[in-house]
Amino acid sequence: MLRVVTEETYDNEAHGGALGSRLNWLRAAVLGANDGIVSTAGIVVGVAGATGDRDALLTAGLAGLLAGSMSMAAGEYVSVSTQRDSELAALALEKRELKEQPEAELEELTELLERRGLSRAVAREAAVQLTERDALKAHASVELGIDPDQLTKPWNAALASFLAFTVGALLPLLAIVLPPAGWRLPVTVGSVLAALVLTGWSSARLGAAAVGPAMLRNVAGGALAMGVTYAAGALLGAVGV
Repeated sequence: MLRVVTEETYDNEAHGGALGSRLNWLRAAVLGANDGIVSTAGIVVGVAGATGDRDALLTAGLAGLLAGSMSMAAGEYVSVSTQRDSELAALALEKRELKEQPEAELEELTELLERRGLSRAVAREAAVQLTERDALKAHASVELGIDPDQLTKPWNAALASFLAFTVGALLPLLAIVLPPAGWRLPVTVGSVLAALVLTGWSSARLGAAAVGPAMLRNVAGGALAMGVTYAAGALLGAVGV
């Protein structure tokens, strides 16, 4: 039973946390691409309802792509920066407590390990070994749920969101401007719905959720967005706005 406190086990727990972090990033990338698909499709389909001019469609699509990707990147940067600041503050406090009251912190770590199902003796031995190895990392992991070596990176998050949204937005943009005039709308709607099936499936699989409802919600939301914007564009085009 003492095997739970070995270095190999400790490293495996860290690797498991890193895996969870990578899955979260991948899920965020899928959702970012999904946002790019739906928002840009709504824009170009809405404009297509008012005019068939290719230049107008291209201008509207590019504007939507750039505005959306920059907004996503800025929002993600601010959000992740706040999270990183909170993590650093929590680590600084924990480091100070370890310096000022090491015995109290050792007892706290022991109690936390006991709550995870270890006996008092094993929890104490585990706490001692983890503290000797890396006290801050042990407390950060067990008490705070933070890996000091894997703190969130705002610029990485911003770039990932920018790229994910851009990749998603390119699909409806290209679908609306490349085909002949008579095929633009059906090609765009068909390709967007197919892409939403894929992103719905991917997000459900990454989140270990039911695939069918996730795909249905995704497709229904995208179809509704395109339907509403097309109707609004058609109405504005009919009245000459």
